[in-house]
Amino acid sequence: MIGIGFVYAVAGVVFAVFAASSLVERRWANGAFHALIALSFLAGDRLGDVGNGVLVLALVTIAASGRMRRSVTAAPPVEHGRRVFVPALVIPAAALVGTLAFKQMPALVDPKQATLVALAMGTMLALALGLMLLKARPAQAFAAGRGLIDDIGWAAIMPQMLASLGAVFALAGVGEVVGGLMGRAIPGGSVAGAVIAYALGMALFTMVMGNAFAAFPVMAAAIGVPLLIHGAGADPAMVAALGMLAGFCGTLMTPMAANFNLVPAALLDLKDRYGVIRAQVPTALPLLAFNMLLLYVMIA
Repeated sequence: MIGIGFVYAVAGVVFAVFAASSLVERRWANGAFHALIALSFLAGDRLGDVGNGVLVLALVTIAASGRMRRSVTAAPPVEHGRRVFVPALVIPAAALVGTLAFKQMPALVDPKQATLVALAMGTMLALALGLMLLKARPAQAFAAGRGLIDDIGWAAIMPQMLASLGAVFALAGVGEVVGGLMGRAIPGGSVAGAVIAYALGMALFTMVMGNAFAAFPVMAAAIGVPLLIHGAGADPAMVAALGMLAGFCGTLMTPMAANFNLVPAALLDLKDRYGVIRAQVPTALPLLAFNMLLLYVMIA
């Protein structure tokens, strides 16, 4: 059965190629960084908790050393026109079709991982199609991919680390502590107060932690489950979906979401490092208010 192991294997091979090419160019820090990421994908389940912890500390040490250097890749010499968008559109199309198809084939693909498997296969299909349409060599594709990862740098692994932090917070009981504090602040039986606290909490925790997936376990344990689902009888799927949307509003307003807000500013060479955030705030705040209103209306 094809499952998450397939996705990890694909990602691990890609980062292994990035590591090898960086070492060939004597960019030791980049090579070591990519090699550790490849190791985590290919053998993370065999390293154990302590081994993975050491691996993460090594990644942080390399990133903090300041020795990682951006690669210099030549710009494509030929204008390919609109054809360059075809491989990019193949990826979401393959992910959608694959998800629907794979869920009907539980003997072939793990239904729980159907979307990720379809996304990985769609990416591989897009790569093959791009090489064919642009008459390029695989080495060129890997060089361009490595250049992009080098430009992003340490922020490439920030979502995974922040999501892990959310799981740690949940296991440590942070949600229960926050829930106790919020419970004393929210008037008894007030759906509006619970909705505001839940949505604002998702946005604020996301701004602090940089990732809505990290904030969700905390706020779900604190307010979402006890006050909205059990207390007000709200639909769990609705509470989860709108809570995540509220969290994503926080993502638009925080530098902690470096891969979304700081990396684009760096890649576009913007003079204002926080220019992306400033442009997104006027959208994020009304959207957050709308999510609160929608959640309240659907519960009440």
